Amino acid sequence: MNKIKIISALLIVMTIFAGCGRKSENRVIQVKGSDTILNLTQKVTEEFLKENPKSKISVTGGGSGTGIAAKLNKTADVAMASREIKDEELAKATENNVKIKEVIIGYDAISIITNKNNAVTNLTTEQLKDIYLGKITNWKEIGGADKKIVVLSRDSSSGTHVYFKEHILRNGDSKGTEEFGSTVLFLPSNEAIKQQVNNVDGAIGYIGLGYLDDTIKILSIDNVIPTVENVKNKSYSISRAVYWYVDEEMSETTKQLVEYMLSDKGQKIVLDEGFVSIK
Repeated sequence: MNKIKIISALLIVMTIFAGCGRKSENRVIQVKGSDTILNLTQKVTEEFLKENPKSKISVTGGGSGTGIAAKLNKTADVAMASREIKDEELAKATENNVKIKEVIIGYDAISIITNKNNAVTNLTTEQLKDIYLGKITNWKEIGGADKKIVVLSRDSSSGTHVYFKEHILRNGDSKGTEEFGSTVLFLPSNEAIKQQVNNVDGAIGYIGLGYLDDTIKILSIDNVIPTVENVKNKSYSISRAVYWYVDEEMSETTKQLVEYMLSDKGQKIVLDEGFVSIK
């Protein structure tokens, strides 16, 4: 009789734990971060949910810094990022007992855009740097019309902002001190920059490869245009990996979502959305 009671008790406990596990997996998986890969991640998630209709996933932007901060504070399951995680962020992860795993989901090119009325078609890397430092202020200085350059940048929460500053303003030196010029206007998203470039003849800005369309003019840099092929062959210099940051020990739904992103189906979406696949 005692053995029966013990077995019954164990079965009840096992049922409780199993039920807790199912409840945990029914929670909403939070994906936050980079606006550059927001549309891509939303599309992948939509397709994933068609095959996994019982899963619940929320995808929101706000910038790479916002996503990584949420990951470190344990309020996000996946941080979308268009830059590598910083040393100080890794230190905070250790402090918060968060074991981070980096997943490269594709590659992107930072594309330089201007208004379609602009006669300039190409910039050197040095000219681009001087525009964003505030040393070149008029298009006539680089072969264009006598028109003030309105310089647009992503804001500091953006991973694209961080990458651009290090690799263009600071020539790839992570310890450099160069900063954006005092007249640079900081905007919250790729779409905001694209809209402003459309509205202002003298504007210049930068956006992700996946956001290019025929409403704006794309400039070549050092005579190389940003394309999927030029990212693959590494001839376009302003390109980088894009990431998802997750826990080393993921929930089952998060693991399945990551696997889907890296699968042939997920990587086809990467290409369809204008990025470069890892395969």
